[in-house]
Amino acid sequence: MVSGKDTFGQPPIGRTRCGGRPTTIRSLATYVPPRLLTNADLEKMVDTTDEWILQRTGIRERHIVDPGVATSDLGREAAVKAIERAGLTPADLGLIVVGTVTPDMMFPSTACLIQWKIGAPHAWGFDVSAACSAFTYSLTAASQIVSTGAHDHALVVGADVMSSIIDYQDRSTCVLFGDGAGACVVSAAGPDEGAILDFEHEIDGSGGAALYMPGGGSLHPPSHETVERRMHYVKQDGAAVFKFAVRKTEEIARRLLERNGLSADDLDLFVSHQANRRIIQAATEKLGLGPDKVIINIDRFGNTTAATIPLALNDAICSGRLKKGNLVLLASVGAGFTVGAVLVRWGF
Repeated sequence: MVSGKDTFGQPPIGRTRCGGRPTTIRSLATYVPPRLLTNADLEKMVDTTDEWILQRTGIRERHIVDPGVATSDLGREAAVKAIERAGLTPADLGLIVVGTVTPDMMFPSTACLIQWKIGAPHAWGFDVSAACSAFTYSLTAASQIVSTGAHDHALVVGADVMSSIIDYQDRSTCVLFGDGAGACVVSAAGPDEGAILDFEHEIDGSGGAALYMPGGGSLHPPSHETVERRMHYVKQDGAAVFKFAVRKTEEIARRLLERNGLSADDLDLFVSHQANRRIIQAATEKLGLGPDKVIINIDRFGNTTAATIPLALNDAICSGRLKKGNLVLLASVGAGFTVGAVLVRWGF
């Protein structure tokens, strides 16, 4: 544990998992395509209703790309704005980490494509496939590399074009997902700049069959059969995912708080992956968090997978609910299963 007060005059927090120099989220930006897919639109496509979707998920509308728009296109839009807001140029970046489950193609990586599109000549990078936990995983990876001193600035992108892998004949999944991107610049932290304080992650491969896309990989390569069997779309056991997500969102958040000598009362804001309003409400009730400390914006975007947390952070900033010095906990559960949480003292 660190003694005394931190740079914001707050009680100290133990950086038990974050070695090296401190890092901070220097900037944040998001992008969603302009085209909307509303519940009323979905009523015309599958056997569902606006009332059923709202009651079960909390979603009213989601943004969908036009044909030919890829994940790297969305990521580029968010990345350019994040770099500019950080007061940097693409040439200042040493690393690009892209969290996505919908890469433009199997290879090259989406990080390579974004690096080229933004013109970052000195950056290396890679993709992180962790589904809905991709942003927390990517943020942690970038933070840890910057903390070593290898690079001063890293770009983290969470972006997905979920509409490219959604079966719009399957009413159980097509109502859930949207397209979007978020990006942040992670930099070495100076005095009074906030910090990425701690993280906790885990995986549980026993849940792989509860949420997956069976076709297109080495197990089931593309073929006439995989296309006919609609294997290139998301498949989900909704009940299993719901139960796991509620339990693990609470567990991972509580574990991270307790390790740092904190309780839910110490948090200024809790930002969960936006998969389902009922999941977020159930998990935060178990944590003892009131609605005033929880951001929910799934009604406007649906589940954008790797982009949900940055989109929620951006809404919190724009609404004045997230300010410099606030203690923020990010939490996610995704296919795999993947689980992640990151504790942040907000720096701007």
